Amino acid sequence: MSARTSNAGTTPGGATSEREAARWVQEMFGQVAPRYDFLNHFLSLNIDTRWRAHTVRRIAHILSNPGARAMDLCCGTGDLLVAMERAAGRPLLGSDFCYPMLAGAARKLDRLGLHSSLFDADGLELPLAGESLDLITIAFGFRNFSNYRRGLVELRRVLKPGATLAILEFSQPPNPAFRAFYNFYSTHVLPRIGGLISGSSAAYSYLPASVRKFPGAPELRDWILEEGFREVEFDYLTFGIAALHLARK
Repeated sequence: MSARTSNAGTTPGGATSEREAARWVQEMFGQVAPRYDFLNHFLSLNIDTRWRAHTVRRIAHILSNPGARAMDLCCGTGDLLVAMERAAGRPLLGSDFCYPMLAGAARKLDRLGLHSSLFDADGLELPLAGESLDLITIAFGFRNFSNYRRGLVELRRVLKPGATLAILEFSQPPNPAFRAFYNFYSTHVLPRIGGLISGSSAAYSYLPASVRKFPGAPELRDWILEEGFREVEFDYLTFGIAALHLARK
């Protein structure tokens, strides 16, 4: 049985429905929001900033178009949105369904003198007109969707024909030896450090577990193709710890 069939979305412990899974994820991110930026950079040895920079380089040709409408979905505290607005030289859109994360993004934008518009929304049901965006980015948020198929269908709905979807997400390193090392780190080291600093051991047990359950980059590419996207490609980053998928509607 494929991961697509057996695991239609994220499954945090104790959640018995998509609604419960979404609520658990929403509350969990709310709890860790105050320390989220620090832990992201600390636990990844600041490599996550390079992953975001790579993403911006790959979509720079869209951001440079002054007429392109772009949104960073699951924007969290706004790191990718900040990089995108700076590259575009104009305000963009940012959305998340966790208010404490959005509040952190708002403070960051204000501190940096940036002006992107933020709004609260669930990625499975966006308050946007069909075929209204030229670009959607999602950094480390897609695997937390309670239903992956519905998420891709909704993203396709709001993208214009020919528009681009960019999903930056953790993946499974293709090299077996490195994958074993990374799985040990994420299973035994990351939860202890993350839980100690954030005060939420549940969050930093869930996060690496969600990565292990999520498919590798080739399978995610296939999922995206199945939902009607084309020209789907992916870049492995840092030995495959993460992967950037790019697709066109």
